[in-house]
Amino acid sequence: MSPRSARLARLSRSVTFSACHRLHSKSLSDEENLKLFGKCNNPNGHGHNYKVVVTVRGEIDPVSGMVMNLTDLKEYMQEAIMEPLDHKNLDKDVPYFSEVVSTTENVAVFIWDNLQKLLPRGILYKVEVHETEQNVVVYKGEQTIVK
Repeated sequence: MSPRSARLARLSRSVTFSACHRLHSKSLSDEENLKLFGKCNNPNGHGHNYKVVVTVRGEIDPVSGMVMNLTDLKEYMQEAIMEPLDHKNLDKDVPYFSEVVSTTENVAVFIWDNLQKLLPRGILYKVEVHETEQNVVVYKGEQTIVK
């Protein structure tokens, strides 16, 4: 491959935010919620220090040598993740979660959707949300087909 050929690369950046939530579905009874979510259905909620890793992908610019300027990515992540989620009660402070159960899967979708509005089209590759060291959700924007 000649030096002038386009090279693709992935670039990742992480942030950590703290938030509390309660796993509770309005579609279920209190008993069903308790059975499904256990201690995570505590009426007073519980908290996490979430780690989010955002990965973008694209061609390495021959002039800058970058897929994307990290300063720009940092600013997008601040707006899409930190401002709406950090030190918040997800269920009470984030309108999205008033109708959507605040599982880590849905937090990943929320972050993906927010980033899609800010990043250049087609560059977002993956959002990883680490709820704990053991529990990680990876979302790549896939959707199922409505049946």
